[in-house]
Amino acid sequence: MQVICVQEEAFYALFEKVIEHIESNRQDKTEKWIDGEEAMSILKIKSTTTLQKLRDEGKIRFSQPQKKIILYDRDSITEYIEKHARETF
Repeated sequence: MQVICVQEEAFYALFEKVIEHIESNRQDKTEKWIDGEEAMSILKIKSTTTLQKLRDEGKIRFSQPQKKIILYDRDSITEYIEKHARETF
């Protein structure tokens, strides 16, 4: 068995590098732009018409890079939900 001695400062610097490396390689990163199916799942709605209504009224942000592709901003959906949250008594 080998024992390696490292100064405390160097240990924490190495530890931070390991954390950065692990987080950069994570597979479950959340995407900023999501498709309609995922947006409806987050909003707990089943109708594409309701999703379109939210989009048309400017309540959630979206991007349309191509004619049939509409992507939704995950942060704006979260803001929309938070805006309509009610405080408990």
